[in-house]
Amino acid sequence: MTDPVGDFIIRIKNSLLAGHDKVVVPYSKLKSAIADILIDEGYLKGVKESEVDGHPQLEIELKYQGRVPAISGVKRLSKPGRRLYASAGELPKTLGGYGITIISTNQGLLTDSLARKQNTGGELICQVW
Repeated sequence: MTDPVGDFIIRIKNSLLAGHDKVVVPYSKLKSAIADILIDEGYLKGVKESEVDGHPQLEIELKYQGRVPAISGVKRLSKPGRRLYASAGELPKTLGGYGITIISTNQGLLTDSLARKQNTGGELICQVW
């Protein structure tokens, strides 16, 4: 697999559209950090680390508002073949501030609003709304 983060966010989106309660994905520190941000922002219920046959995995509880998924869309910005970077002043707003942009900075993963407050730029990972 050439883009594990892209696979991760699409698995979440597809599971929400299919109406599943949870989704299991292979573990990585980056995926765990993205899941934590999505929990803090109210897009996911919870995340739990587990191990199956010696392979660590993330078990993600999906969130719905009634019968409507909390995440209506995702977009992968920086890809393995084309990395996108932005300074603090150039950080994009997702749907005019309705969604979030996740940014990898030298201080860890941050949302676009936190990165603006800390006056920090970095690699644009994805947008969620």
